[in-house]
Amino acid sequence: MLDKDKFHMMLNRPDILNRIRHNPEISVLVIGGGINGIATFRELALQGIDVLLVEKSDFCAGASAGSSHMLHGGIRYLENGEFRLVREALHERNLMIENAPHYAKPLPTTIPIFKWASGLLNAPLKFVRLSSKPAERGALVIKIGLMMYDFFVRKHQIMPRHQVNLKAKALEKFPHLNPEIVCTATYYDGFMAYPERLCLELLLDAEAANEKAVALNYVSAVHGAGEAVTLKDEVSGEQFEVKPALVVNAAGPWIDFANRAMQQETRFIGGTKGSHLVVDHPELLKAAAGNEIFFENNDGRIVLILPFLDRVMLGTTDIPIDDPDQAECTEDEVDYILHLVKKVFPTIHVDRSHIVFKFTGVRPLPASDAATPGQISRDHSIRVTEAGNGVNYPIFSLVGGKWTTQRAFGEQVADQLLQRLGLSRKVDTKHRAFGGGKNYPKSDVEQRRWIQQLQEKAGISAERAQTLFDRYGTYAEAIAAFCTAEQDYPLENMPDFSQREIIFLARNEKVVHVTDILLRRTLLGMLGKLNRKLVQEIATVMVEEMGWTPLDVQREVALAVETVRVKHNMELV
Repeated sequence: MLDKDKFHMMLNRPDILNRIRHNPEISVLVIGGGINGIATFRELALQGIDVLLVEKSDFCAGASAGSSHMLHGGIRYLENGEFRLVREALHERNLMIENAPHYAKPLPTTIPIFKWASGLLNAPLKFVRLSSKPAERGALVIKIGLMMYDFFVRKHQIMPRHQVNLKAKALEKFPHLNPEIVCTATYYDGFMAYPERLCLELLLDAEAANEKAVALNYVSAVHGAGEAVTLKDEVSGEQFEVKPALVVNAAGPWIDFANRAMQQETRFIGGTKGSHLVVDHPELLKAAAGNEIFFENNDGRIVLILPFLDRVMLGTTDIPIDDPDQAECTEDEVDYILHLVKKVFPTIHVDRSHIVFKFTGVRPLPASDAATPGQISRDHSIRVTEAGNGVNYPIFSLVGGKWTTQRAFGEQVADQLLQRLGLSRKVDTKHRAFGGGKNYPKSDVEQRRWIQQLQEKAGISAERAQTLFDRYGTYAEAIAAFCTAEQDYPLENMPDFSQREIIFLARNEKVVHVTDILLRRTLLGMLGKLNRKLVQEIATVMVEEMGWTPLDVQREVALAVETVRVKHNMELV
């Protein structure tokens, strides 16, 4: 768990800003607070490097928040010949499940298969780049891919191997499945319900380990010249300079925009948009039987139906886009996503009335002339722009990457930077648990014992102890201690959260706006549980901690309503 005492030693936002003003020279500046930037920041922090991370919005508010919430090897990447990526991703998937067991869980994944031999010729043609046409993948092609999946992790096999079930057995387990299937294949990947909290805990652990490593959200890099990078505090509007030896551009789909601000013209990114829906649909949730249903849609696009706590996530699209700021889930995408359910569950009706949340993200894929978005590599690379064009520092742009490989990518970036600085690695992060995954009880018996001890130590109900454990892992101990240190009350409009729980998040998790709580420190937005009364209540609870006036509260509520409307195409009532 996170050390409770260290919360009081961490610098707050004004202190960090003041320190930078008085000491602008740093070894590394990381631009971008998504998962790749945070993974790099953590790696550097653990090696003792003085590093500053800045994010123009909130941490994990961009591409990293638009994921399908899976930790996976990418079985379809085998068709593109990306064996190294798949092998790396599978190993990193297993490490994440071991290092963050509170948020990374094994996920049984079932593929409904409609043909036996389809795709046997097309798959190798794709592999050698002689075909880009979609062709339905049959049982034999999928079987070969899953055998490779198991083979790559044979020495670190922490989850069951794949299995193929013939039609009768498959329909017994999934009665609503399309009876036109010939079989199903089931294998395991990983599920992460809380990617935003994973980002945050990695970042907080990094800061706790190294007082010279600090991170600021709502700070943008607006210009580069000479030895300096000009930063802008998006809250106050103030601009100030830092003087880094090295710059890491981890701005994801905004990489080329950030480079342009630093007088470097690049075309590294050719992003594609992926939109998702979250629906409240008990029948569909039951039909999935705890499995992700992962399948090929009629157009050849790989799509998913994913049980998401008591909701179901549906996705995703893959549409080229030039400006990530223009990304939104369009009505055409909504139609496409709703329609995909019929292919595998033809008797289950899903329509717009079931939607509780929409979200979209832009994948920071490399610029490519591939015939289809699906053929663009999902691998990661480091593009180095040496000093020049009026700037005296090299810029390391982090292109591509995916959630599953974040630790490995961050490690590779850090090793290059350490070499430039003439330093060597001190700490290996492969088996380093973080956040609420530290000292996490492994078995069901150990978990029940841990929850009972939390209940007794904090003097809270068994139900409350279970809720906090499910929400935060072993980090729940610090939160429970804070909540019970003074009189606490459940929120009127969301009773399974308490007032002091919200205050704890606001105080210790770099919260600037109420939207940070609603959309990233909790799953209230994602699960479709927001309404104006709840937003108003949470903003009011935060007043004393944030130093807000009544006018500030009005602005925060208005900002939340507008953010949900513009970014998620949803209206708060």
